[in-house]
Amino acid sequence: MSGAEGSAPGASLALLRLLHLASPALPVGAYAYSQGLEWAVQAGWVQDASATQAWLQGLARRGLGSLDLPLLVRLHRSWRQGAQDDVRLWNARLIASRPTLELRAEDEHLGGALARVLVGLGVIDARTGVPPRPAFATLFALAAVRWQIGVREALTGYLWSWTENQVLAAIKLVPLGQSAGQSLLHRLAEDMPAIVERALALPDDEIAASTVSQTLASALHETQYSRLFRS
Repeated sequence: MSGAEGSAPGASLALLRLLHLASPALPVGAYAYSQGLEWAVQAGWVQDASATQAWLQGLARRGLGSLDLPLLVRLHRSWRQGAQDDVRLWNARLIASRPTLELRAEDEHLGGALARVLVGLGVIDARTGVPPRPAFATLFALAAVRWQIGVREALTGYLWSWTENQVLAAIKLVPLGQSAGQSLLHRLAEDMPAIVERALALPDDEIAASTVSQTLASALHETQYSRLFRS
């Protein structure tokens, strides 16, 4: 057989596990965070679908694409090799790279929540082998390795999950209609393959985020009077 009919059962199961891991229904609470978008909307920085696309593309390219995803590559490799010291190293670097209290608290909350989900799904390492304050990417990488999800596919799923959650936040905040939100998600997806490939090739000394507007928005969100989101 050829094509889809010739896919190996193991590969099909890995894809299903990735869809599970990237699903917005995964009970980790990602829906509660806007990562500074709430302040950006209030301040008038983001007012329509075009501005939302520019905001999210910037964060994906110069935030996730140059920090989270390259570190996810290293975390995936470290879990696969059983290199616990390296897991702790890359986890610490990711947490230390969060520039505001809210962004750091978000990452630690999502990481802890995903750890509990994975333990419930039989991934025992999520309880016994993770750092004391794990980042979300650390647990995402662990699940990907244990469920035999390749690193490129893991990066794609991680980026998709983040983008989908941010678009859902934008639908509420900007606001955008459901159709406009789906069109936005469709356009953002076109950028994802290039972001993933760059992350796979990025050397250690170039791993960093450059998202000044998000940092300012996140810091100001901490004292925003009326809020729907936790970041």
